[in-house]
Amino acid sequence: MTADAGNVATSKAAAAARRRTRAPFVTGEYPGFRFFTIVFFFFLYAPILVLIVYSFNDNRSATLWTEFSIDWYIRAFNNDDIRRAALNSLTIALVAASAATVIATLAALILVRGGRFPGHSLAYGLISLPLMVPEIVTAVATLSFFAAIGLSLGLGNVIIAHTVFCIPFAYMPIQARLSDMDTTFEQAAQDLYANDWNAFRHVTLPLMMPGIVAGAMLAFIISIDDVIITLMVAGAGSTTLPVYIYGMVRMGVTPEVNAVSTVLLAISILFVSLSWMINRRR
Repeated sequence: MTADAGNVATSKAAAAARRRTRAPFVTGEYPGFRFFTIVFFFFLYAPILVLIVYSFNDNRSATLWTEFSIDWYIRAFNNDDIRRAALNSLTIALVAASAATVIATLAALILVRGGRFPGHSLAYGLISLPLMVPEIVTAVATLSFFAAIGLSLGLGNVIIAHTVFCIPFAYMPIQARLSDMDTTFEQAAQDLYANDWNAFRHVTLPLMMPGIVAGAMLAFIISIDDVIITLMVAGAGSTTLPVYIYGMVRMGVTPEVNAVSTVLLAISILFVSLSWMINRRR
């Protein structure tokens, strides 16, 4: 019996040792996973690469390559309608992103540093709601609301709609930054007789700034890229660049459409990359 018990104990110890030395599960080594990953990224990014390449096509046809040229970029920049739409997009995005960032910052301070209060979870849910509601539903609801109250402010309608829609996107990096911040710095400032405003201005706000900047950039790029909400609420003279591109595509894809889309893509990648890098700072 003693020998059998010893053998059992030895077997269990050997099995435990094998479990400890077993190589960790690597997702990329799962049978077939690598192939499907390559296929996924190919279908995701190949159309974008095709768009960029054909934006430099000298041929009028968007699918027949002849030679390299930047003429379509020059034509796009010399197009008065495109410049006007781009100016509208920049104006709307700057104002909406700024307003959304201010509101998101105040909301983060209340929800993260304000402690638990009645309706805390409801407030957080309301801020996150635009992320979960389909954009077309938000667009139709906003259009119906503006029509019901008789609001017609031109660009103002689009700015209000974009501000509300961009708040959760600005809130996410600000809330994440504020949640990671150590409160000992603020407590030290108060121990040195700083009042609440001075502690916020000299300690909390500078520490929050990477999250605020990242949130503002994310809100800006969400606003400047939006089509559905803008298409619903924009009035005459409020056409933005994405809506203008949508109208051009309905008439047929040309290298000029590809050129404008490539510029918009480059702006989006730039701002998203900056937002990501700033948000990683600690």
